[in-house]
Amino acid sequence: MKYENVSALVCWTRRHIEITSLTLLGIIVVAVWTLAELTDEVVEGSTHNLDRNILLLLRTPCDLSDPIGPWWLEEMGRDITALGGVAVLTLTTLIVSMFFLLLHRRASVLYILVTVGGGILISSIAKDFFDRPRPDLVPHDSIVHTASFPSGHAMMAAIVYLSLGVLIARVQPRFVLKLYVMSVAISLTLFVGISRIYMGVHWPTDVAAGWLAGGAWAMICLIVARILVRRGYMDAETLEDAG
Repeated sequence: MKYENVSALVCWTRRHIEITSLTLLGIIVVAVWTLAELTDEVVEGSTHNLDRNILLLLRTPCDLSDPIGPWWLEEMGRDITALGGVAVLTLTTLIVSMFFLLLHRRASVLYILVTVGGGILISSIAKDFFDRPRPDLVPHDSIVHTASFPSGHAMMAAIVYLSLGVLIARVQPRFVLKLYVMSVAISLTLFVGISRIYMGVHWPTDVAAGWLAGGAWAMICLIVARILVRRGYMDAETLEDAG
């Protein structure tokens, strides 16, 4: 009975898309406002001590070149941080795009390309504008060659995994599958960001800004997609029959 109630709630939410879009818009406003406040604090240097303390917590006190934890945890950190790299995100985007092409959902493929392409452009512009130096407090455990703020890995992971997660969840008929897909997308986004701090290549506020910017952009694109669905330019979400 409880599961049926959840399914009915999902169907009701889908039919009242204005409420859902308004909620998303509210989240976007909060995310953008928080990002603006965080950016202001970073520019003023107010977050330096917080960044420094968190970064040092993840290093062995007697040897700052050694991240805390066993050797395999450091190796896992390198593997996880690669999930936010250009190669993995590009490959993932292409694989999912082909999936939707096979489903004959060309509008979804265009949505993916615009969302990801726009995110890359925003990230590049932001990095060049702020030009924040990378942390020099600890050695880097990953090769870096761009500015630090915001974290490109955290931002693009949020954009790619959340956007693709939403699209894949939309074509799943069961609520539990939708929940699983979105849980995986959110987890990957969080793990990538945390790994960047653990590897010593980003200040924590870089990652926080990347999450906020990426999440906000992904939700903005989602609202646009909902509008396109209502106008018939994109296929509607697949819903489970609530009875």
